[in-house]
Amino acid sequence: MPLMSRAALLVLADGRFPAGGHAHSGGAEAAVKAGRVTDAATLERFCRGRLHTTGLVAASLAAAAVLGLAADELDAAADARTPSPALRTTARRLGRQLVRAARATWPSPELDALAKAFPKGAHQPVVLGLTARAAGLEPLDAAYCALYESVSGPATATVRLLSLDPFDATGVLARLAPELDRVADRAVEAARRALTEGVDDLPAASAPLLEIGAQAHAAWPVRLFAS
Repeated sequence: MPLMSRAALLVLADGRFPAGGHAHSGGAEAAVKAGRVTDAATLERFCRGRLHTTGLVAASLAAAAVLGLAADELDAAADARTPSPALRTTARRLGRQLVRAARATWPSPELDALAKAFPKGAHQPVVLGLTARAAGLEPLDAAYCALYESVSGPATATVRLLSLDPFDATGVLARLAPELDRVADRAVEAARRALTEGVDDLPAASAPLLEIGAQAHAAWPVRLFAS
């Protein structure tokens, strides 16, 4: 990877990049309330589940966008893989915020066209992939960003929700790193297959508890995170 691309990857993966993810818990808030996440061990199980389901799906969509698959087809594929209306709304809000930040950082005709085609926002993984493409990154880079977001968001949120020791949360992410590598490779392989087989060949791993939890969370009158 060229040095400039490495720097761009660090910018895109930085939690301070103004893409709105800090306001979302990735389902951790609902899981904490339901008693499924109570400490570092249960957080690790929760993040592992996200990594192999919604994380894999998001990473494959992002990698496919870098490879040049049509954004409208990928967005429809993301919709089909997101049964929860609450999560579809969240994905589009995050996509809208990300495209604003991306256009300011890496101006691109593709990002301009995406913003025009999806005024309410495309799904965040699709925007992430086109952002990576505009930044000169590779499909694997986009997959890594998507996967890291899928576990770092809940880990950071749980620190706030449970007053979990930040060192313990970071330890969870470090222990998941080898699995993240393997899932990233799977996501890119799937994205490359989709070039010839079509978007229906992308992973469609489901996480029913996340979907159910998201719908319940959206109805809470008081909550710390937007999702």
